[in-house]
Amino acid sequence: MGSNVDVDAAIARKFIHIDMDCFYAAVEMRDDPKLKDVPIAIGGSSKQRGVISTCNYPARKFGVRSAMATAYALRLCPDLVLVKGRMEKYIEESRRIRKIFEDYTDIIEPLSLDEAYLDVTHCSLHENSATLIANDIRQRIYKETQLTASAGVAPCKFVAKIASDENKPNGICVISPANLDAFVRQLDLKKIPGVGKVTLQKLHRMGLYTCQDVRNFPKERFIRSFGKFGKVLWERSHGVDNRELTVSRERKSIGVERTLNEDITTYEQCDSVLSGLINKLQSRCDNHFSRNEKPTSRIVSHAVKLKFSDFQLTTVEHRRAVFDRGFFSQLLVEAFERAKGRSIRLLGVSVGLAPLEPLQQLALPLEDNND
Repeated sequence: MGSNVDVDAAIARKFIHIDMDCFYAAVEMRDDPKLKDVPIAIGGSSKQRGVISTCNYPARKFGVRSAMATAYALRLCPDLVLVKGRMEKYIEESRRIRKIFEDYTDIIEPLSLDEAYLDVTHCSLHENSATLIANDIRQRIYKETQLTASAGVAPCKFVAKIASDENKPNGICVISPANLDAFVRQLDLKKIPGVGKVTLQKLHRMGLYTCQDVRNFPKERFIRSFGKFGKVLWERSHGVDNRELTVSRERKSIGVERTLNEDITTYEQCDSVLSGLINKLQSRCDNHFSRNEKPTSRIVSHAVKLKFSDFQLTTVEHRRAVFDRGFFSQLLVEAFERAKGRSIRLLGVSVGLAPLEPLQQLALPLEDNND
């Protein structure tokens, strides 16, 4: 039985869902290599009342899962190593990953420290291929943090989220508009965000296990049976999800930077690198402003950042209201004077942005809690 729901709006979009692989545990394994190949769990320090926060993949092979009582987890896996969580460290790594996302799009909806949606519909990088963008993001995350991420690419939000779990860990699953309907038809209903244990039991009592089963069911009867969520679940079963992303934080700056393979020592070398960075910054500004009103009025400052061989950072920032390539060179002169003989390992350029006007803020999409 085919879908009679209009999916044109969904087909036009390009969403990526990035999900870090056992994020907290991965950070601990990276920082302590002795933990790499042993089953570990974060949290759950009290064997009597503790609860596991998350665990790595070796622990999951024993059946250990997040939100599991520590005592039960230890019965499943007697050699389980309990590691005290370091939330400040996880927040720090999450911010680093978020900065990577911002190099590709301003339309980001974080779901937690370790996962987020990205709308790359208007991203011009990699010839506007969401697949290539997703792979580039995953490669950069690993290069800059030594952590792996999985990605789902799809023309709508909920399918992108489901897809990111298909090839974990360290994998990618791409659902193209042409393959969307076939992918959704065979989906187990328990995979749809919002379908919890109670709802799933009710679906099973009605003989419904896959999205195709829902499609074959009388629409009005189905919606009556599940109330408000019934309409949502009916649409999801037909591959329909027209929600935009909920952008929770306003961008305050746009920047690019480059860590050099070898340190450089002269102003001329810095100026040569600076020229390429300005070109990239100009492209990212154009991409950002194509979706915002009054772009020129939003730039309020220009900045140049240098990191020296001793890892000390310096930033020179001055007010300038219009994108000005030559002004960055002036700032570089001031920044370079602070080197005082030190070589340079990183250069960066950025523009500061004024806050959005009230009407623009009101235009942001409202939060949708259906998932």
